[in-house]
Amino acid sequence: MNIIISNSSGKPIYEQITAQIKGQIMNGSLKPGEALPSMRLLAKELRISVITTKRAYEELEREGFITTVVGKGSFIREADQEFVREERLRAVEGHLQAAVDAARQCGMDETELVDILQLLFEEA
Repeated sequence: MNIIISNSSGKPIYEQITAQIKGQIMNGSLKPGEALPSMRLLAKELRISVITTKRAYEELEREGFITTVVGKGSFIREADQEFVREERLRAVEGHLQAAVDAARQCGMDETELVDILQLLFEEA
């Protein structure tokens, strides 16, 4: 598992860990049933507090991405397809919002943006 922490990011470290693990689950890099590193090991590898990794794992468990078995560790959960779809839709909305913001900065109007989106859909 590859996690990169940015000290210059505006996001708290636990959120960076959570987002990267979610991303790896969503893209299939981490498979259902696969064990995550222990909280202590991950903290040691990232040179951060165990409290921070604990918070990230708790967040992932609360959101349904992992399950923790006392004495055995944390594991990737089998994906709920509706939940996966919802997460992907949320990501698409974020990308589209960024595109709309960029279009506005360029002075594009709604019609021009819709035309571009239609062209992209036709090409896909």
